[in-house]
Amino acid sequence: MTLALNQVTTIFLAVALLVLGTFLVKKASFLQKFCIPAPVVGGLLFAIIATALKATGILQITLDTSLQSLFMLTFFTTVGLGASFKLIKLGGKLLVIYWIACGFLALAQNVIGVSLASVFGIHPLIGMMAGAVSMEGGHGAAGAFGQTLEDMGIQSALAIGIAAATFGLVAGGLVGGPTVKYLIAKHDLKPTETEEVVETEEEKGQPIHSNTFFIQVLLITFCMALGTYLGELFSTATGFVLPGYVGAMFVAVIVRNIVDKLNPKAIDMKSINLISDVTLGIFLSMALMSIKLWEVADLALPMLVIVFVQVVFIVLFGIFVLFRLLGKNYDAAVMVAGFTGHGLGATPNAMANMAAVTGRFGPSRKAYLVVPIVGAFLIDVFAMPIIITTINLFK
Repeated sequence: MTLALNQVTTIFLAVALLVLGTFLVKKASFLQKFCIPAPVVGGLLFAIIATALKATGILQITLDTSLQSLFMLTFFTTVGLGASFKLIKLGGKLLVIYWIACGFLALAQNVIGVSLASVFGIHPLIGMMAGAVSMEGGHGAAGAFGQTLEDMGIQSALAIGIAAATFGLVAGGLVGGPTVKYLIAKHDLKPTETEEVVETEEEKGQPIHSNTFFIQVLLITFCMALGTYLGELFSTATGFVLPGYVGAMFVAVIVRNIVDKLNPKAIDMKSINLISDVTLGIFLSMALMSIKLWEVADLALPMLVIVFVQVVFIVLFGIFVLFRLLGKNYDAAVMVAGFTGHGLGATPNAMANMAAVTGRFGPSRKAYLVVPIVGAFLIDVFAMPIIITTINLFK
């Protein structure tokens, strides 16, 4: 028996699973501890149930995920609109060093993934899905590029990427704290600041108005339209695969910084972040719930080995390279905690790691300035071209 869900019902189910995932995350402390996203929880739960129903011959569920790409495109555009180059000046030399290190990490993660894929005799791009896409990129990039690769004929790319991103999130939360505790103990590090870190929020407490909101929608849809159009022209002219969401994101970066010059108040990050959260949640929920788990069983061992090597690499790189580049002081150690968090998972992992360290050993305002800026969006300026180039080398 087959149950076919139409477009509207699929969206409803995606939102329902997102709400369910949010509820489960609030109730399960271990999900909160490792910053597992709500759409991942709800979507994977549905995928497991759907797999069980199919395996027992009771029911096969088919979904209409045709709008998934629209939510994905919107999310990556909001990421680009958050990339203000003014923030780079605030971080200074440390931010640039940290940013370049993140770019190198993306390259190294892809080299590890592709190399180990050849050892296991699987497609290089499957290895890449357990590289920078899912490690630095997290679930958002894994869902986006996984779908792109499946459209190119690389089966199971989406499921492998999502699974690797989930394992990366857990690993990032587990190894960040111990790594920094080792650095602090070995070098007898002490914080240079005595005051507590004070987080500021632009226009805190100001409500979102409909007029302001629609201006953000106008900017987002403009970047989406122009970015996808230019991406198609570029791909046609060069034969180089450039997904539409990548073109839209980079157009959004340019638009953001032009608008900052003309009218700095035109961009309302509260509205942008709201749209980002909603579209990412629905996109990930749809991506997870449509995974065919029965297709990836044979790839479980290679993926776990690749992720394990990624974890070992980032810990060694953080201790022996990044820590020294950042000054071999307490601030550098705290930034290594953040680097481990978002290098294997996501920016919330990074913030959770740093909060655990600073809560015990003392504040580090430099780390709290540099890590969120790079981890939230600047990292994609390096990571995206590296991922796109890898795809075109091995397609």
